Amino acid sequence: MNILVVDDENVIRSGIERTIRNQFPEHAVYLAASPGDAVDLLKNESIDLVLTDVLMPGMTGLELMEISRKSHAHVRWVVISAYSEFAYAQEAVRLGARDYLLKPIGKDSLIRLIGKLGEEIAEENARTKETQLLKSNLRLLREAVIARWASGLDLGGIDLKPFIEKHPSFRLVMVRMESERDMRLEHFIVENVLTELIETAGTGFVASIDAKSLLGLVTLREESALHWLVDQLRSHLKRYLKAPFQVLHTERIADFNQVPEEMQRMRTAATSQVYDHYASGGDQAVEVALQYIQGHYHTDLSLEKVASIVYLNPIYFSQLFKQKTGHGFKEYITQLRLERAMELLRKSELKIVDISERVGYPDMRHFSQIFRKKTGLTPSEYRQSMGSGSGPGVGSGERTDRGAGSGVDRALGKDRGVGLSVDAVIPVEQE
Repeated sequence: MNILVVDDENVIRSGIERTIRNQFPEHAVYLAASPGDAVDLLKNESIDLVLTDVLMPGMTGLELMEISRKSHAHVRWVVISAYSEFAYAQEAVRLGARDYLLKPIGKDSLIRLIGKLGEEIAEENARTKETQLLKSNLRLLREAVIARWASGLDLGGIDLKPFIEKHPSFRLVMVRMESERDMRLEHFIVENVLTELIETAGTGFVASIDAKSLLGLVTLREESALHWLVDQLRSHLKRYLKAPFQVLHTERIADFNQVPEEMQRMRTAATSQVYDHYASGGDQAVEVALQYIQGHYHTDLSLEKVASIVYLNPIYFSQLFKQKTGHGFKEYITQLRLERAMELLRKSELKIVDISERVGYPDMRHFSQIFRKKTGLTPSEYRQSMGSGSGPGVGSGERTDRGAGSGVDRALGKDRGVGLSVDAVIPVEQE
């Protein structure tokens, strides 16, 4: 029997491993410190039994169990929980877990449980393991063929009829994710969620296109079920995924030869479609970006550079930035630089060429053009209207500052509530 122990606490993992190896040397024990590691082992090893902690960073043991049930239906699950988390253990049993272990885990109870489940699994494996292996290999072959065909690649003479004969008409549903980090866990989540929804709404399967894209083929029992499937898919992915994603689908297709063309159409549409995203991560990414911009607005800032700081695709980052701030990235940078320039023109006697460089414009002529376009005044005219750089509180400068400043503020959009004062940037909370 192959046993997988999933727990982010090393002392618990090693304690369970040691007990099992001492009492049941015939069993293989695999260890995972996170749900992501567990997913890899479930995919690459023939796991029979999973013992999983309830609360772990990134995903709970219950979520791992729930999204794994379809693709690993033969696996038995046991949940590990503290007494204060007992309600989770009860929910796990409702989801199909065979048992639960309370922390601190008693050696005798663990030995009894492994012994009992070991006998059950040995009997079942003798009957079904060969059948399961055959089904799994056929599924992987089908997915590989369909993915290759959908990408427009040559099939080398493979006959598609056995793969499509049950689908005289169908629809394609594509999920595309965006992130610069490892997406194996998210890929696993999408595959399992989409597979379960397809089986609920009709018949079909899911094929992996690449590391960030999956394609579902579904023949619906009722055509009206498409909207339900897509809505449910988005809802589940927003709950489970920690990465932005898109969901695209086709109309009803009756000719399988249309698949490569439809796939290309969806790929093209994906370049302009707004991504769904999980709110907390999106908010935090923008906050980090704003903080970085605040400290580096005087440097050569590009959308690509700032997007890389928060590990997001530039296209998605641009969409998210505008959604969260109400401004395009370039517009935001320009307004922030101009506000800082206006402050320096009012409160310092620096030369305009020096101010231009300090706010991120090495070319003073370019700076003057942008300043005038946004405010209606050249930098020199603005300074003169502020009292020739004499500083606040000198003569009538304070009244002039308010009068002229309000006009410039209106030119910058402050009358619409979009002023970008440096002090207004939200600081990122330090953990």
